[in-house]
Amino acid sequence: MRSTLREVMSQFATGVIVVTVGGEHVHGMTANAFTSVSLDPALVLCCVAHSAVMHGAINASGRFAVSVLGADQEATARHFADKNRPLGPAQFTSLDWWSGPRSQAPLISGALGWLECEIVQSHDSGDHTIFIGSVLEAWRGGDGPGLLFYNGAFRSVDGVESAPDRVRTLQ
Repeated sequence: MRSTLREVMSQFATGVIVVTVGGEHVHGMTANAFTSVSLDPALVLCCVAHSAVMHGAINASGRFAVSVLGADQEATARHFADKNRPLGPAQFTSLDWWSGPRSQAPLISGALGWLECEIVQSHDSGDHTIFIGSVLEAWRGGDGPGLLFYNGAFRSVDGVESAPDRVRTLQ
């Protein structure tokens, strides 16, 4: 079942983010299990494996930040997905970033958008925890193409919308 589930879910395109924690437990992690929950109040969620270093970092901090990656940031996504990268502040030395004013978490320069969040709820579910964050700050970056993860590979979304007359409804 696990391998079939992985295959099926690989067909669901997702955006790619780097979630970060600042302060004493500074850490970054590439993720795609992230979404908006509510606009009023402003809430987002991120799912993190119990076994991930990020799990302990988020729990210890109570806050996290999100950098929404653009298509030109695939190397950054790969860096924060690499389990062999240095941990702590050293994992950020080769990157251009700035410290979030509310979370002190690193925010990746050049991203398409940034959020700073405070955890308001967490729910253990299977081998992950669903962290729900109240959005403290949000900034929009450039209008470049977004970075996607689809079918086991990084892809780009170019922002070109389909013309309404080309949209086909499935019956």
